[in-house]
Amino acid sequence: MSLKFYKMTGAGNDFVAINNLEDILPTDVEQRAQLIRQLCHRRFGVGADGTLFIEPSSTAHFRMRYYNSDGSEATCGNGARCIARFAYLLGIAPERMRFETIAGPYEAIIKPDTVTISMSDAHDLRMGVPVEIPGLFSGTVDFVNTGVPHAMVRVPDIEKAPVVELGRAIRFHEAFAPQGTNVNFVCPTSTPNHLLIRTYERGVEDETLACGTGNVASAILTNRLGLTTPPVRLTTRSGTDLLVSFEPTDNGARQVRLEGEARVVFTGQWD
Repeated sequence: MSLKFYKMTGAGNDFVAINNLEDILPTDVEQRAQLIRQLCHRRFGVGADGTLFIEPSSTAHFRMRYYNSDGSEATCGNGARCIARFAYLLGIAPERMRFETIAGPYEAIIKPDTVTISMSDAHDLRMGVPVEIPGLFSGTVDFVNTGVPHAMVRVPDIEKAPVVELGRAIRFHEAFAPQGTNVNFVCPTSTPNHLLIRTYERGVEDETLACGTGNVASAILTNRLGLTTPPVRLTTRSGTDLLVSFEPTDNGARQVRLEGEARVVFTGQWD
């Protein structure tokens, strides 16, 4: 099998994007997961946090399928912005488009340097969830689902945050069983509505340079704590900024939008 792919990045979150409108990829779940793991391997494959597949849709311009590097299917805010750019470059969708995701329909607007997506409502808000991890953490974290589950930990110094060690422990903590959670570490700055953020992503099982849904979750949660008001600017580990706007609700947020860079790094062929 020979596949043409695009390597893309959204604020440092990197993806392998493939046009699967003609069903060229395996449909068997395990065969597809195996291919994804091979593609995403950073030493023996292309290397990526996840894969993006454009597939047919009867209700929108296309259907987005996103898979983490371990082969598990999810949704992804930065991936959604990248796949929108990808679909526009291939002529599959116009500058203003609508596409399906497993979290519901998304809309996107393509701009020269950025892509803005309108996402599904955030829900399942839980503030002050007690978490005890002997020898590592004792306190509370905040939680909201932005299409995927996200917990947030506030830290005084973003550079010293134990992202991998504590992130992995919270990701598998019983408070978020059975599906687990992504974990965001945030630090407010002296500039109003500006946060520094680092994220541990489940499915990747490591820190990534950016996480779109994690940025959205952290903007919503810091707003609930009275630390920010939308729009909220978040500087990711890659040094790239993402902008989040939304309308707060009792259970999360609506009218959620995420804006930031989404671009092609290179194209290639996988044999």
